Amino acid sequence: MKTLAKTPVTIVTGFLGSGKTTLLRHMLDNANGRRIAVIVNEFGELGIDGEILKQCAIGCTEEEAKGRVYELANGCLCCTVQEEFFPVMRELVARRGDIDHILIETSGLALPKPLVQAFQWPEIRSACTVDAVITVVDSPAVAAGTFAAFPDQVDAQRKLDPNLDHESPLHELFADQLASADLVILNKVDLISPEDLARVRAEVAEELPPAVKIIEASSGRLPLDVLLGLETGSEDHIDGRHSHHDHHHDGDDDHDDHDHDAFDSISIELPQAEERALMDALSQLVVKHGILRVKGFAAIPGKPMRLLIQGVGTRFDKHFDRAWCSDEARTTKLVLIGQDLDATLLESTLRTALSA
Repeated sequence: MKTLAKTPVTIVTGFLGSGKTTLLRHMLDNANGRRIAVIVNEFGELGIDGEILKQCAIGCTEEEAKGRVYELANGCLCCTVQEEFFPVMRELVARRGDIDHILIETSGLALPKPLVQAFQWPEIRSACTVDAVITVVDSPAVAAGTFAAFPDQVDAQRKLDPNLDHESPLHELFADQLASADLVILNKVDLISPEDLARVRAEVAEELPPAVKIIEASSGRLPLDVLLGLETGSEDHIDGRHSHHDHHHDGDDDHDDHDHDAFDSISIELPQAEERALMDALSQLVVKHGILRVKGFAAIPGKPMRLLIQGVGTRFDKHFDRAWCSDEARTTKLVLIGQDLDATLLESTLRTALSA
């Protein structure tokens, strides 16, 4: 009986809005026959990112794709390793004869080191290896000294963790994401000057071991040969990578105290709405209520296709992604993520704005 080789796993990490999902989508669109399983660290009930990824050309039917995309409903991969990640990996291990590569997208606030350490567990280690940890950097944000596109909102999320008490938590989390990296992508380089890019590269390099490569990209468009097949075996050397937050996961007691209950995710369903009115209403809602992220699909009157909406802070991206199915209810479904959100108030505010 032939022994199966270990399945390579690529972990993609980076702050909210850095371009992780765009990078994964590019990788799936250019899989060239590779059978890729995807674990999306999704926060929200609708599985928006997961559905986006299912639309990518991964060389299989839609039904088969549904079986290869796994969404973790909790907000932080490092906190769900024992509860959700391990059962998912066990299922993938059982199917690894049908899988060439596994991609994991962490949440924007996840600490990658504990996730890599999970690959030291005997049942996973015998079947999988971390091909590489890829950290995606928002180059314009680093050039501005904020590290994230919306630093106040990301920092508010960090402050929800009672275990953190640092003068510069965003910088330390940024450093921790770099500390686990085997490859760093300076993303959005088309949006900054050559001088700022050189400064960002130098600042990032200071946080990295000499062997870690830094590459540049716009919208994550890079050849797969650069991203996959790095064979770093990250689980073998991750313990030697220092991070500011090592003590938060030294034992189960610390792990149990890692509380994200104040980080709300609410789902809202609305009737069809005019595109401009909906986008204006969402923009005002984000500003007034401090919403961190908006994701979902909208039904626009007279349009045969549904509108995909993704918002980070006040920045929104939208496009018509696919036609409505004949048996599908044409409704608008949104996930709003933020702190201390009042679902009833937010839904009432949106309905009032759209009926005006």
